[in-house]
Amino acid sequence: MKGYTKFDASEFLDSEEMIAEYLAAALEDGNPDLFIAAFGDIAKARGMAKIAGQTGLGRESLYKALKPGAKLRYETGAENSLSPWC
Repeated sequence: MKGYTKFDASEFLDSEEMIAEYLAAALEDGNPDLFIAAFGDIAKARGMAKIAGQTGLGRESLYKALKPGAKLRYETGAENSLSPWC
C-alpha cells in the first residue's frame, strides 16, 4: 500500500479568483467551523506572518483564532481587519 500525503487546500489557493470561490463555497455550507477552516487555509496560502502583520494580531493569536473548533467572534475579525485579505 502506498503512503498518502494529507490534502492541504492552501496549496491550491494561488489566485484571487480561487480564494474568492473557496471562501464563497465555505459560506454556502453554513458551517461556521468550515468557514473558520477556510479562513485558516487562506491565511496559510498568503503567509501567516504577513497576515498577522496586516491585522495587528500576533502569529500565535492568529493560529489560535483560526484553528479547528475555534470560536472566532465577529468582533475579532472586524476589529482586526481579517476580512480585507480574503
